[in-house]
Amino acid sequence: MIYNNSQKAIANKIEETPNLRNWKDWKWQLKHSIRSIEQFEFLTGIKFEEKEKQDLVKTFDKFPLSITPYYLSLIDKNNYKNDPVFRQAFGGIEELITLDSELSDPLSEDKDSPTEGITHRYPDRVLFHVSNTCSMYCRFCTRKRKVGDVDFVPSKKQLLKGIEYIANTPQVRDVLLSGGDPFMLPDDMIDWLLTEIEKIPHVEIIRIGTRMPVVLPYRITDKLVAVLKKHQPLWINTHFNHPREITASAKEAIAKLADGGFPLGNQSVLLANVNDCPRIMKSLLHKLVQNRIRPYYLYQCDLSEGLSHFRTPIGKGIEIMESLIGHTSGFARPTYVIDAPGGGGKIPVMPNYIISWSTNKVILRNYEGVITSYKEPDNYEYKLCNRDCDNCNLELNLSEIDESDAIGIEGLLSDSNDTISLIPEDNERLLRRDENE
Repeated sequence: MIYNNSQKAIANKIEETPNLRNWKDWKWQLKHSIRSIEQFEFLTGIKFEEKEKQDLVKTFDKFPLSITPYYLSLIDKNNYKNDPVFRQAFGGIEELITLDSELSDPLSEDKDSPTEGITHRYPDRVLFHVSNTCSMYCRFCTRKRKVGDVDFVPSKKQLLKGIEYIANTPQVRDVLLSGGDPFMLPDDMIDWLLTEIEKIPHVEIIRIGTRMPVVLPYRITDKLVAVLKKHQPLWINTHFNHPREITASAKEAIAKLADGGFPLGNQSVLLANVNDCPRIMKSLLHKLVQNRIRPYYLYQCDLSEGLSHFRTPIGKGIEIMESLIGHTSGFARPTYVIDAPGGGGKIPVMPNYIISWSTNKVILRNYEGVITSYKEPDNYEYKLCNRDCDNCNLELNLSEIDESDAIGIEGLLSDSNDTISLIPEDNERLLRRDENE
C-alpha cells in the first residue's frame, strides 16, 4: 500500500500501476524527480497564475527545480503558500533578488580550498566535497554556486586528490564528507571512499552530512547501512528543519542508522516563515531526540545570493534560544551559530547570562530571571604554561601530546606566546605609524 492519499495520487499520476516497491525505491524516486512547473502542477493540482509562472521560469533558469515525489507528497496543497515543506522545496521570484551583502561563496570555501574538493578552515579537520548532486535542491542552500546549477559527481581520480591532501596533512584528524549529498554516491563508491580515508593513520573519525532522511528516506537501505557499519567510528549528521518532516518513513530511515550504531546529529537552519517560532523549534527538537538524534547546530541563514527572504534577525535566534534554555533538556538544545562571512568559521551566539563579575565573584542570571552570585575560589594557584608538555607536572599523562602551536585567542592566552594583540593588517592607526617612520 501507499502510505497516504497524497502519495497514492502522485504515484498514480506518475505510473498507471503504482506499487509500494516502486514508491520506496530511491532510484525510482530520483528518476521521477519533479523538475518543471508543469510537472509540479500536474502532480499536485496546484495552478499558478500566468504572471507568477513567468517569474518562476526566470527563477528556475538560474536556480533549477528538483523535488523528490516523496517530499512533494508532504506539501499541504490546501495551504501551500504557507506550507514549510513548499517553502523549502519550491522557489519564487524573490530568489533573484541579490543584496549587496550577499555573495556566491559567502563562507569563502573556495578560497580555503588547498586542492580540488577540500575546504580546510579549522586546524584539525577538513570538509571534503564528494558530490555536487542532491536528491532535492533546497531553496535555502548556501552552495547554490555548486549544487543545483551543475550536477557533478567527482571521479575516483578526482577524489584521490582530496584523499592525498588529507594523507599529507597530519594535523587532520576529522574528515567531514559533504556535497551535494554524499549518499547520492553508489554504495560501492561510498565503501571505496571510506576505505581509502580509513587507511590514513592520523584520521580518527569520519563524518557524513546528509539530507537524505528528510527528503528521500528510502535511500537509507539495509545494504547502505551494512556498508557504513564496516567503517567505524562514523558520525552522521542530518538536516531536519521542521517537525512535519519527521514522518513515518523518515523515522524508519533514522532507526536504521541509529540501530546501525552511528551517532546521529542534526543541523537546522533558521528560516523565516518556516521555523522561526519557539514552539515550532521546540517541537522539532523534541521529535529529534525521541528518534535518537542529538540537535547539533541551529544555523543563522548564510549570506548566499537570493536568500534574503529566508534570513531572520539574529535577535529571533536569541529569542528561540531563550525559549529553550531552562525550558527543555540540555541535550535537546542545539548551539546557535553564525557561520562567519569570509570564512571565519562558526561563531556561537547565545543569550548573555553573565551580568557582571569582579575578582572574587561572578553575577549570573538564570532562565527565570533569578539573579545569583558565584564565589570564585580563594586558593586557586595560577600555573604559567610554557607548553613544555613533556615536563608538565599535571597528573594527566596524555599518551598522544598535541604539539600544535597555539593560534588566535588561544595564542593570546598562552603564557609561552609573546604576542599581545591580534591586529587586522589594514588597521588605519598602524598604517599611519608606518607612514611616519
